[in-house]
This record gives sequence, C-alpha cells and structure tokens, in this order.
Amino acid sequence: MKIEILTSAIDDLKIGRCFYEKQADNLGDYFLNSVLSDIDSLNLYAGIHPKVFSFYRLLARRFPYAIYYKKSQNIITVYRVLDCRQKPVKP
Repeated sequence: MKIEILTSAIDDLKIGRCFYEKQADNLGDYFLNSVLSDIDSLNLYAGIHPKVFSFYRLLARRFPYAIYYKKSQNIITVYRVLDCRQKPVKP
C-alpha cells in the first residue's frame, strides 16, 4: 500500500522537529524519525484506529502527537500530524 503525506502534514512535522530541536540537540531528528516510523506502521495497521471527524487517528508512540489519515483502496493519505498539547480551538 502507498502512503501519501500531504503538505499540511509535512509542515506539521517541520514545526514539531524545530520545537524539539530547541529542547535538546538531535531531539528534533529523533522526533521526526519516531513519527515517520509510526506513519510507516500504517502499511500494516491502517484502518484499525478510532475515527475522529471522519479521519482515522493514530497516536504517536513516543511523542504527544496524533496522526490523522484516511484509507482508500491502495492509498493511505496522511492529512495532519498535530500536537495533542495544543488548545482545541486556535484563533
């Protein structure tokens, strides 16, 4: 199965990487590798996660992030990778 990561999700990953890189050296790279590993796991586990607002939601294993995706016949599309510590309603 093919995994497609949309620009919005890539931007979310860049923001998360920058945030964690400011916390400690190489932590940003560790964050990125960890979340991408979670995304890769969708090849096996896509569709088993709970649905939230018509998207499947995979919670990242090592960081407080949620990966929102949809699954079709042969494509898994990752729409957003959101920080779970943010306020639900952003201005």
